Amino acid sequence: MFLHSFGGGSSAYEWSKVYAAFANSHQVIAPDLIGWGRSAHPTRDYKVEDYLDTIAELMAQFSEPITLVASSLTGAIAVRLAVHQPKLVRSLCLVCPSGFADFGQEAGRRIPLQIIGTPMLDKLIYAIGATNEPAVRNFLEQFLFVDRDRLTNEAIAAYLESAQQPNAEYSALAFLRGDLYFDLSLYMAQLTIPTAILWGEKAQFTNVELGQRLAALNPQAVQEFQVVPDTGILPHLEQPGVVVGLLSRWLQKVQGREKRSSRDRSD
Repeated sequence: MFLHSFGGGSSAYEWSKVYAAFANSHQVIAPDLIGWGRSAHPTRDYKVEDYLDTIAELMAQFSEPITLVASSLTGAIAVRLAVHQPKLVRSLCLVCPSGFADFGQEAGRRIPLQIIGTPMLDKLIYAIGATNEPAVRNFLEQFLFVDRDRLTNEAIAAYLESAQQPNAEYSALAFLRGDLYFDLSLYMAQLTIPTAILWGEKAQFTNVELGQRLAALNPQAVQEFQVVPDTGILPHLEQPGVVVGLLSRWLQKVQGREKRSSRDRSD
């Protein structure tokens, strides 16, 4: 199950250049989460519990534990799911996971809280900054991509379509205000599920040093930590072939471990 990150225009498109590589060998699920993409967009004050609950409900519909592949804030949410409902989770492959308030410090904001938290002004800022093609292109170039030459018109169109959905501003503004933030470091030590972490070398706001600190809290669970060179916070959009290779290797490793464990039990 591939879980997209949060931010203006986010959707399952984020993983589309990766999950297609596994369609013939795995059952692939890539949902648009509530408030994003083409999912329902209820007008509400979004909280992290909305995503913990809806993702867990979706996972519970399947008969076997699921490998979660998630990025940024949803990577942190995946950790919390694996801690509280480990029977649902087979393994984790996380890209730049962060609760954006890790170790008691919030990640840097692009827009001051006093502005983004002002009623009416917040929606105006969203309309100007996320619902037109130049703004979306600028956001992707400045904050998500290291090399703008990798940015395609297809990606811009996908982000724009998601950002323009009716009521899309409610979930996006909840993220920008910090309503969904939490301290991931409080959950890492409790993690028992095999986990691989990939980190974009030049990720903004959540740098490699943060990832290394989080991984060091639980080296038994975090069995791999791989820096993806010359990429930002979404290496799966910038260098999808590299991420496909790393994810394939991780899935094979998990499968091999399960086979050895099964043989040991039978012996």
